[in-house]
Amino acid sequence: MQPKLISAFLRSTTFLLLFITAGAYAQLKYPVTKKIDQVDDYFGTKVADPYRWLEADTAAETKAWVHQEQQFTEGYLAQIPFRDAVKSRLKEVINYARYAGAFKVGDYIFFTKNNGLQNQSVYYVQKGFSGKPRVFIDPNTLSTDGTVSVVLDNPSNDKKYISYHINKNGSDWSTTYIMDIASGKPLADSICWMRGDGVAWVKDAFYYVRYPEPEKDKALTAVPLHAKVYFHKLGDAQANDKFIYEYPADPKIGIGVQTTEDDKFMFIYRQPGSNGYDVLGQRLTVPGDSIKLLFKGYDYQYGIMDNVGNDLLVNTNDGAGNYKVIRVNYSNTAKANWKVIIPERKERIEGASVMGGKILVTYLKDAHSSVYQYTVNGKLDRVVKLPAIGSASGFNGYRKDLVAFYGFSSFTYPPCIFSYDVQTGVSTLFKKSESKLKLDDYQTDQIFYTSKDGTKVPMFLVHKKGLKLDGSHPTLLYAYGGFDISITPGFSPSPYILLENNGIYAVANIRGGGEYGEAWHKGGMLKNKQNVFDDFIAAAEYLKKNKYTSTGKLAIMGGSNGGLLIGAVMTQRPDLCKVAFPEVGVMDMLRFQKFTSGVFWTGEYGSSDNAADFPTLYKYSPLHNIRDGVQYPATLVMTADHDDRVVPMHSFKFAATLQAKQTGPNPVLIRISTNQGHGASGSSLAKNIDANADVYSFLFYNMGITPVFGNK
Repeated sequence: MQPKLISAFLRSTTFLLLFITAGAYAQLKYPVTKKIDQVDDYFGTKVADPYRWLEADTAAETKAWVHQEQQFTEGYLAQIPFRDAVKSRLKEVINYARYAGAFKVGDYIFFTKNNGLQNQSVYYVQKGFSGKPRVFIDPNTLSTDGTVSVVLDNPSNDKKYISYHINKNGSDWSTTYIMDIASGKPLADSICWMRGDGVAWVKDAFYYVRYPEPEKDKALTAVPLHAKVYFHKLGDAQANDKFIYEYPADPKIGIGVQTTEDDKFMFIYRQPGSNGYDVLGQRLTVPGDSIKLLFKGYDYQYGIMDNVGNDLLVNTNDGAGNYKVIRVNYSNTAKANWKVIIPERKERIEGASVMGGKILVTYLKDAHSSVYQYTVNGKLDRVVKLPAIGSASGFNGYRKDLVAFYGFSSFTYPPCIFSYDVQTGVSTLFKKSESKLKLDDYQTDQIFYTSKDGTKVPMFLVHKKGLKLDGSHPTLLYAYGGFDISITPGFSPSPYILLENNGIYAVANIRGGGEYGEAWHKGGMLKNKQNVFDDFIAAAEYLKKNKYTSTGKLAIMGGSNGGLLIGAVMTQRPDLCKVAFPEVGVMDMLRFQKFTSGVFWTGEYGSSDNAADFPTLYKYSPLHNIRDGVQYPATLVMTADHDDRVVPMHSFKFAATLQAKQTGPNPVLIRISTNQGHGASGSSLAKNIDANADVYSFLFYNMGITPVFGNK
């Protein structure tokens, strides 16, 4: 142990960070976490839960435990001699002007810009292509530490107003406000206790979904129940809003609301989980019209894109695992009346929108984007030419708009904004992000490897050009694998800290995601969840077998559902890698459904409340599969005190158990951020830089590497 670390902790009155010798290795002495006698009976199986008390996140003893662990982790990280250098280099590579999220509302073009090290990107607006940009909303003025974020939601159909919502300290709870677009002045309206769903406009009013106000001190842990649709007229107090709809038969049901641009229809999406949903509709032009069921769930998705008179254009996976676009009359939406406009292809539809009299469809081909333009009758106009192989998103607009905007990026292509002319098919650069990195020195390869059951799985590999495959390269393997979410190429400067040091950044497109449609998703959910872990393990073995890296130079990482992935993989295969980063992970698969959004994940995972699901969940639950006498990888568990999506108790209990059972010298730390929510999206840039500095410092230190920076 270095003298600096010993002296720092000798001054601590809480505990000492010591090494104790046992055989041929030295092991950290972790803070002692008390155990309680808590045993639950799951259909005849007794399961101990000795750290149940850590679920009470606001209790004094939990706060004391958090403080103790924070001190312990900081003490370990503070001894890393190059930690400050890593942070300094991260600031250098992130400090560049970058743009994203452009869209057009009438004569006005909105986009975000970050000057480099701003905690939150700033919303700008300009009138036309030649107009001078002005600040529309600057979230950085709303808090001193950058922990208040702003999201622009939906412009009104008459293009006069736009809604936006504010989240504080990373919480999913939000408050919605309204801004006059032309003047940039806020209205007095405010809508509380929403969860970032936006509003659905009708003239100078809108529909929205809110929840009852949670009990005091339970806002970050309580399950959001009893979602209700309300109608709000501009200028009214929220207390006077008109109640429209709820679903009392199931208080856990999630609800969304949508209207059409012509103010003719209102739609309600009724969703019990993460898979399919019901769609209900109402004709707003017919006084007293009742809300009726249009598409019955909950096995499929039905995204209403637009209406053509009384016909609806719908993007659905009902009968098409890769999705198709149908047209059907509102008055009779039975499947027998569907007209297929855009048939299913072998590539999955990742997004579809209607604007300028056209349908713009983004497909995924081996996890990267291709965009096709169709008429509203389904005739192919053209394939949109993209700048490179990467990810494209956007292409939204009003019916009469002839120009749309889209964002594009890839692993070695910083995010840029293009305008797209639907008449000519020409893309024009609108805003370009200028990275300071020497990106021409790097390359991206896509390979395909074979999983345990013979399934071919794609993986992206990013590294320096001319890299010699000798098994020596520090490698970070990332994946997600769930909820039909596709992981596509995107630019981030942080991994270049690794790449500059002859490292490799690997992204595996494992099952559970949406890269190859619903079959790929279902192949990694419920009782098939083990396929997700097997796919990831096979990716790691491929990297080692083909001499990209070795066990001692391999790190694995994932967040949220991906944190569950890392927790499951490291407990099933503790010998797989040297370093593990389970971030904001779902670690207690027997109790996740009892907290906040977890109730909506049972369609993906199942529930321990059901006898049929319990054996599967118990078999892979990371918390319940940590064994005594096993040497686990060097582990940095990451969570945050305001994460009300995957509540921090998951990471608390996992880290406490792993510390108690770890054998050998590999450290087990938990990094608990304050005033931060669910991962990078619920944080400020400064906090993200701090977190990434600790990740890469921990990685290099435990691999025995002293990093050198700046493409040297």
